[in-house]
Amino acid sequence: MNPIKILFLSIFMSVAVIASAQNDKPLRLGVAGLSHGHLWEVLSRLNRGDFEVVGVAEKDTTLWNNKMLRAKVDKESFFQNLDEMLDKKKPEAVIVYEDIYDHLRVIEACAQRGIHVMVEKPLATTTAQAKRIEELVRKYHIMVLTNYETTWYPSNHKAYELVKNENAIGRISRINVYDGHQGPAEIGCSPEFLRWLTDPVLNGGGAVVDFGCYGVNLSTWLMNGEKPISVYATLKQQKPQVYPKVDDDATIVLKYPNTTTIIMASWNWPISRKDMHIYGDKGYIYQDNATDMRVYANKKETKFSAEALPTPYNDSFRYLKAAVRGELKVKPTDLSSLENNMIVVEILEAAIKSNKTGKEIYLKK
Repeated sequence: MNPIKILFLSIFMSVAVIASAQNDKPLRLGVAGLSHGHLWEVLSRLNRGDFEVVGVAEKDTTLWNNKMLRAKVDKESFFQNLDEMLDKKKPEAVIVYEDIYDHLRVIEACAQRGIHVMVEKPLATTTAQAKRIEELVRKYHIMVLTNYETTWYPSNHKAYELVKNENAIGRISRINVYDGHQGPAEIGCSPEFLRWLTDPVLNGGGAVVDFGCYGVNLSTWLMNGEKPISVYATLKQQKPQVYPKVDDDATIVLKYPNTTTIIMASWNWPISRKDMHIYGDKGYIYQDNATDMRVYANKKETKFSAEALPTPYNDSFRYLKAAVRGELKVKPTDLSSLENNMIVVEILEAAIKSNKTGKEIYLKK
C-alpha cells in the first residue's frame, strides 16, 4: 500500500479510537435547581454510569439535603450561584429542575459558555422567552432539548410508525390526547414544587401548561411540525380552594386543514393517565399507556405491546449524551427539538389567550 495512504489510514484510526474512548466516558452533567418533582429522573439513574453529576446549583440550601444526591455528589460540588458552578465545574451539559420561567435565565448563562441544556417540559412560559432562547441557540451554537416523559414511550413511536410509514389507518382526521392525574397537591408533590407549579407566572399556568404541553408536543410531531390554523381553549377551576391562582382543567382544540386535535389536560382525573387516540379514515390507534396499544385496521382490532425502543432513543439522559457527543443529530421535527417546542409554547400561549377572550386564536405561519 502507498505509504501516504498508510499514514492517513493510521491517523484516521487513531482519531476514531480517541473519539470512541471519549464517547465512552460519562457525560459531565450539571444540575440547575432542585425544586422540580422530576428530579427523581436523575436520582434513579445515578448509578448507571453513562453520566456523572459534576456540579449542582441551587439557591435554597435546604434542598441540598437530598440523601441520594449527596451520596454521589461531594459537598464541594454544591453551589448557590449558577455562574460559579458552571465556571468551576465546566459541565458538558446542564439539566434544569427549576421553575419554567427561569429556564431562560439558566440557558442565558449556559449559552455564553457553550454548554448544552436540557429542560423539563415545556420549553418556556411565553413566546417572548422562547424566541430569546432561539436567539441564544443560534448565536452560541448550543443545543436546547426539552424532555417529556412521553417522548420515551414505545407506544407513541409505534403509533407514529403505523401512521407515517405503514399508512395503517389512512389519513388522520382526529387526535385525542388525555393527560393528567388527580392533582399535584393530591398526589403529594413537595411544597417547593407546588410553590411554583401553581403560580401563573413561574409555571405560566396550571394544568393547561403542566399537562397541555404533552398533547401539543405529540400533535406537532404527528403533524410533521406544522402549526395549526387556530387554537381554541376553555380553562376551568374545578378546585379553586386548592388552586386559587391557576386553572386545574383545560380543553384545547387545535384546528389543522384536515385534522382536529383535542387535548384534555387536567388535575382532576380520577387516575393518572397519558394516553392518546388517533383516528384515520380507515381505522384507529389507541395508545393506552407507555407500551399497550389497540389498533383497528382492516376491520379488525388487534391488541399488543409495543417493542422497547433502542438505545439511546429510549431514555432522556442517553439521548442527551448521544446528542452532545455527536452520535445522533436532533432533527427539527423531533419531540425534543427546539423547533417543535417553540411551537408548543406558541400554542399554549394562544390557548390561554383564547380562554381569556372566548375567541378562536389564529396563528401566524
